[in-house]
Amino acid sequence: MGKANVNMICDIAELSSLFEKSSSLDDFLQSAVSVVAWHMQAAVCSIYIYDDKDRMLTLRATQGLSPIAVGKVQLRLGQGLTGLALKEMRPIREGRGVQNPRFQPVRGINEERYEAFLAVPIRRGLTRVGVLVVQDTQPDYFDEKDEQALKAIAAQLATVIENANLLLTLHRQEEPVKTDTRAAPKMIKGRPASGGVAQGRTTVLISGHGGSFQLPDGLPKNLTVHDFDRALEQTEQQLKDLQRRADEELSDVAQLIFSAHLLILADEEFSGEIRRRIEAGAPAAEALVTLVNTFIEIFSSSPNQRLQEKVHDLKDLGHRLLENLAGGDRERGDYSGQIIVADMLLPSDILKLATENAEGFIVQGGVTSHNAIICRSLQKPMVMIDPQQLEILCNPCELLIDGDQGYIFIQPSEEVLKDYVELRRAAVELETAPPVKEETRTADGMRVQLFANINLLSDLKMALSFRAEGVGLYRSEFPFIIRNAFPSEEEQYQVYSRIVETMGGREVTFRTLDIGGDKVLSYQNEIEEANPFLGLRAIRFSLLHKDIFAEQLRAFLRAGVGGNTRIMFPLISSLDEFIEARDVARDCMKELEARGVPYNRDTKIGIMVELPSAVELIEDLAHEVDFMSIGTNDLIQYMLAVDRTNEMVSKLYLSHHPAILRAIERVASVANSHRKDVSICGDIAMDPKMIPFLLGAGITKLSLPPRRVYEIQQAIEKVSMEKAVYTTRRMLAASRISDVEQIISSYNFAP
Repeated sequence: MGKANVNMICDIAELSSLFEKSSSLDDFLQSAVSVVAWHMQAAVCSIYIYDDKDRMLTLRATQGLSPIAVGKVQLRLGQGLTGLALKEMRPIREGRGVQNPRFQPVRGINEERYEAFLAVPIRRGLTRVGVLVVQDTQPDYFDEKDEQALKAIAAQLATVIENANLLLTLHRQEEPVKTDTRAAPKMIKGRPASGGVAQGRTTVLISGHGGSFQLPDGLPKNLTVHDFDRALEQTEQQLKDLQRRADEELSDVAQLIFSAHLLILADEEFSGEIRRRIEAGAPAAEALVTLVNTFIEIFSSSPNQRLQEKVHDLKDLGHRLLENLAGGDRERGDYSGQIIVADMLLPSDILKLATENAEGFIVQGGVTSHNAIICRSLQKPMVMIDPQQLEILCNPCELLIDGDQGYIFIQPSEEVLKDYVELRRAAVELETAPPVKEETRTADGMRVQLFANINLLSDLKMALSFRAEGVGLYRSEFPFIIRNAFPSEEEQYQVYSRIVETMGGREVTFRTLDIGGDKVLSYQNEIEEANPFLGLRAIRFSLLHKDIFAEQLRAFLRAGVGGNTRIMFPLISSLDEFIEARDVARDCMKELEARGVPYNRDTKIGIMVELPSAVELIEDLAHEVDFMSIGTNDLIQYMLAVDRTNEMVSKLYLSHHPAILRAIERVASVANSHRKDVSICGDIAMDPKMIPFLLGAGITKLSLPPRRVYEIQQAIEKVSMEKAVYTTRRMLAASRISDVEQIISSYNFAP
C-alpha cells in the first residue's frame, strides 16, 4: 500500500474522531502517531512536547521506537535535528538523517537504523509547543507532499495540546464567588455593531471574578447520579454533533472550536468530582453549579491569559449540562431563544455560541471590527454597552435587541414586539428575494462593477445570490483570528481554493493577513503595544514573519490555478515596503516553479491605499503595482487621526471630510492615467449619498458587503455621469465640512 495523499492525512474529521475517543492527552497523542505512521507508511512516528520553563523536549508518544522511551527521552532546545527544528521553527527533512552532523541518536531505543528523517515543529502562533517526527529505514523516503501533510497535522495537534495543557493547571484552589443584582430600566441605548433584531432571555457570561455561574429556578429536586450520567452522555454527543456541523458549514474557521469543551467534560477532576458529590448526597444541579464556579474562579484568577479565555467555555459547558440535566422541554441544551450578555467575547466565542443557536449578543466595550464583522457574516445582531449598563442586565429577563439602532428593550411590551416583528419581516423579504440585475449601469449607461467583501466562506452564497461580480476583498485574517494557532499552508490552500472554485472564474482579490489595531490574534498575547493601530500590524507583521507570510502567499498562488486571482498587500506605507513584499511573492513563485507545484502565473499584485504616505507616493506606486484598492476605513482614521472605535471622537470620523475627498480623487486620477485598475472597498462604497462623488472621481468599481449590492445598484441607476462629475468638482473645491454637507444634501438623484 502506498502513502496516503495530503488531503486524506489533513482530514480534520479524522483528528476530531481520534480526540473524541481519547481519555487523556497522552492517549490522544499515541493514537495520533499510530494513525500518521499508518497513513504515511512510515516505520516511526513520534511526538515531542516542549516545556518552555525548562527549555526541554520530552518524547510523549511514539510508534516504532521503543515504548520505554516515552516520558524518559529528553532533548534540549536545539539539540539534534528534532531540537533544531523547534529552535528555528522550521521543518527539517533529510534523506539520510544519520549522516547529518546534527543528528544525535538516543541509545537504547533502536533509532540508529532509520535513515529518512522528517521533523515539523508544532507551534501555537509564535509559541513553541513541540515537534512531530517521522522516520523510515528507506533513504529519501519523505518528499515535499509529506512535509506539507505533516505541517497541516502539526497545526491541528497544537490546538488539542494547548487545551489539554491548560487543564493541568486546574485542580488546585477554591474561593467563594460573589454576585451582584440590580433592577433594570425598560430600555437601554447602546452602540450598534451588527444589524438585525433578536428576541430572547438573557444568558450572562461574565469572565471576571464576579461572574459566577447561576443555579436557575425550576429545576427538579430529585435528580440522581444516573440523571447526571445521562446529561453527561447527551452533552458529549451534542458537542460532537455541533463540531461536525461546524466543520461542514464553517470549515474555514470552525476546526476544533469545541475541543476545550470536550476536554473539560472528559476530565476526571471535573465530571468525576461532580459525580462523587452527588453520590455523597449533594443535589445534582447544585453539585454541578458549585464545581463549575470553582473552576471559573481558578480560570479567572490565573495569570495565564489563555486560561482566562476559557471561562466562557466553562460557562458554556455548564449551561449545556444543566439544560440536559433538567430534561423535558429543555432538552435541546443550546442557546435557542437566548441573548448572550457578556463583558468580553473572543471571535471564537461568538462563533461557538452562534453555532449553538444564540439569538444575538450584548457585549461590554467599544465596537471591535473583527467581532462585528463575524456577527454580520453569521447574521447575528450585536449591541455594545458600557460597564454600568452591563450590571443592569445581570438579572434574568426577556430582551429584544435592535442591532441597527443599538436599542435594548427590557421586558418589551406587546406594542414594541409587534413593531419589530414587522421590521424583521420586511428585512427578510428584502434579503431573500433581491431583484438585482446582472449588470450595473448609471442612468446614462456608464458601466459600474459591484464586487463583494468576503469574511467567511459562508458569505459566498450571499455574494452569488446578490449577483456580485466577484470578490473585491477577501479578509484572510479571519481563519487566523478564530483559531488558536496559525493555519498551515495546506489548511489555507483548502479555504482559498474553495473561494476560487465557488466564484467560477470571477475575479477574486485576496488581501494578505491584516492583524493588529483592533484585530488581535488570541495567540499573540506575548506582543504588547502602547498604540497597536500605529504598531506591528498588517504588512509589517507579515514582513517581520516572512515564513508565515510565504506560507500564505504560496497558498494564494496555488489556490488561483484555473481562476482569476489577485493578491493585495494592506497598509503599504512606502515603495520600498511594496517591493519587499512583492519580492517575497516572486520568490514563492520561483519556489513553486522549482518544485513543480501548479500555481496561477497570471496572479496580479497590488496594494490597499489606506495611509497618507501612500497617497503622497501614489504616482511612484502606480508605476510598480498591477492594481490598487482604496481602503477608506483606515484612510480616514489615519488622515484625520481619529480612532474609529473610540466613541468620544467618532463624530470626527467623516468620509466626506475635504481632505479625504481630495485624497480619493488623487488616487483615482493617478490610477486611471496609468491605466491601473482602481476600486473602493471601505464603508464609503455602501453609502448611497457618496456614490455620485465616487463615480464623478473616476471610480467605477466598488466592493461592499453582499447584502448592500441591491441598494447601491439602485442608487447608481439614478446617477447621470455628467451631473456626478459636476457635483464631484464642487465637493473637491469646498474647504469646509459644512459646505460639503450642503452639496451632498442638495444633490437630486433624478437624472
